[in-house]
Amino acid sequence: MLVELSIKHFAIIDELTIPFEKGLTVLTGETGAGKSIIIDAIGLLLGGRGSAEFVRHGEKRAEIEGLFSIENHHPVIRKAQELGIDVQDDMFVLRRDITAQGKSICRINGKLVTLGILREIGGGLVDIHGQHEHQALLQAEHHLGMLDSYAKSDLAQAKAEYKSIFERASALEKQVKHLSHNEQEMAQRIDLLTYQLKEINEAKLEPEEDRLLTEERFKLANSEKLFQSLNDSYGNLYGDGKGLDYLMNAMMHLEEAASVDKDLAPLHESISNCYYLIEESTFTIRDQVDGVEFDPNRLDFIESRLNDIQRLKRKYGENVEDILEYASKIEEELDTILHKDDRVLQLQQELDTAWHDLYVEGKAITDIRKKAAKHLTKAIHKQLKALYMEKTVMDIRIEPKPPTKTSPTIDGKQVSFGPEGMDQVEFYLSTNPGEPMKPLSKTASGGEISRIMLALKSIFQTHQQITSVIFDEVDTGVSGRVAQAIAERIHAIAMGSQVLCITHLPQVAAMADTHLYIAKHEKEDRVHTSVTPLELDEKVDEIARMISGVEVTDLTKQHARELLDLAEQLKEPH
Repeated sequence: MLVELSIKHFAIIDELTIPFEKGLTVLTGETGAGKSIIIDAIGLLLGGRGSAEFVRHGEKRAEIEGLFSIENHHPVIRKAQELGIDVQDDMFVLRRDITAQGKSICRINGKLVTLGILREIGGGLVDIHGQHEHQALLQAEHHLGMLDSYAKSDLAQAKAEYKSIFERASALEKQVKHLSHNEQEMAQRIDLLTYQLKEINEAKLEPEEDRLLTEERFKLANSEKLFQSLNDSYGNLYGDGKGLDYLMNAMMHLEEAASVDKDLAPLHESISNCYYLIEESTFTIRDQVDGVEFDPNRLDFIESRLNDIQRLKRKYGENVEDILEYASKIEEELDTILHKDDRVLQLQQELDTAWHDLYVEGKAITDIRKKAAKHLTKAIHKQLKALYMEKTVMDIRIEPKPPTKTSPTIDGKQVSFGPEGMDQVEFYLSTNPGEPMKPLSKTASGGEISRIMLALKSIFQTHQQITSVIFDEVDTGVSGRVAQAIAERIHAIAMGSQVLCITHLPQVAAMADTHLYIAKHEKEDRVHTSVTPLELDEKVDEIARMISGVEVTDLTKQHARELLDLAEQLKEPH
């Protein structure tokens, strides 16, 4: 649940900190006071699209921060840990800053994250439902996702298997199309690959050749310096009266001393060992001196060879290993193209098998969806009855996706496959007895759409594991007993969880466990927004204002008290 929200320099809000509780919290107030702005701020905190327009005039940035508490087994914790986000005490702190230039800075538990990661984590914490979702409900392309959301647990394994086969089939189809390009394209590709492969093979490259030649070139280019250094070293050690002679004399004198003082024997032995070791090293230096040579022809060859290798690097890779790997790759591609007819036949056979396997998995998904559609339809009818739409009949129709010219033929008929299966789903509705079933988009009014969406939310709540639900003016177009039914349904969703609701219905406000009043006022020629939790008498006044619309009278206050009393009675059994 959302525990606390902090907003600073956002739109008309200067600075606000709002604590939230479990259950149903309603936000009411005059139009333009900032109710929807608070919901917009939460939306941005969850990864919604931001812009510089959200930054309060005259400020450098807008700051939004929210503290969320969730259950320790919630799947969003595992997702956060996979993304390297530390989670302690099952708490999430989401923060988003928007600069006056429109740039966003996002953090989760103090860690800088991308907007995509913020959206991924935020989407698992809060479900915001507003007027735009009414439009989504009217669009058939969203209906399959709604049905799959309801059947998520049953569909998970089948969809995973389908997805794996679909990706393999798509890759095979792409290869077949690539090899089936026109002959001119293929001939041009063969010429290019043949030229490249010939150029690399004629170079007769050896692994690590570039590194070894570079080292040899350095030695040859510095051979004079190398000779002089080695020769001087040898002379200092083995020249007349130099290092080894002095060391030999020291060894002989120590031998004489050790014959007098036996304690000097180990020192003599140590010096002797050093002498013979240095003598052996001196001979090695001499051999190295004899081996040093300056071969300008070899140096010219190395320079030419490295130039050739560098030219190939510019075309085919950063080093010799990359070039050889590229040669192996294009050799395989060339072989495939030259024998493309055989390869196409092989790939087509594999593709046909994949299409058949995909058809089997797709049918399994369709069967699960049809079964889920029956249960969902029954659950929707039950919810609609409670919302005074008992004569409304809803039907979830699942039809095969229409085939295209390139759709494969399986068991004698063309089948169209998509990433989500072989189906297209659309909700149909009849609002009155005797009326034919029609697509939802051509049948339902605004008030009916509100109730249908609320019914779906009531059903999906147990399937989506969302910690908080926000309703932004979803009660449009209803009144009277329907408004009371909607109020009861929203409160039912809030049982044991958290619902935030912006409303203009007094019936919904009366059912609130917490009632926040949003107001705006001027201070120093600037508009400021405030949030005030209402006590009982204040609730009466606010609900009376919502009832009357203009003037609050004793009669509207009495009506407000009756609504609050009724709400308490309805909550009592729970």
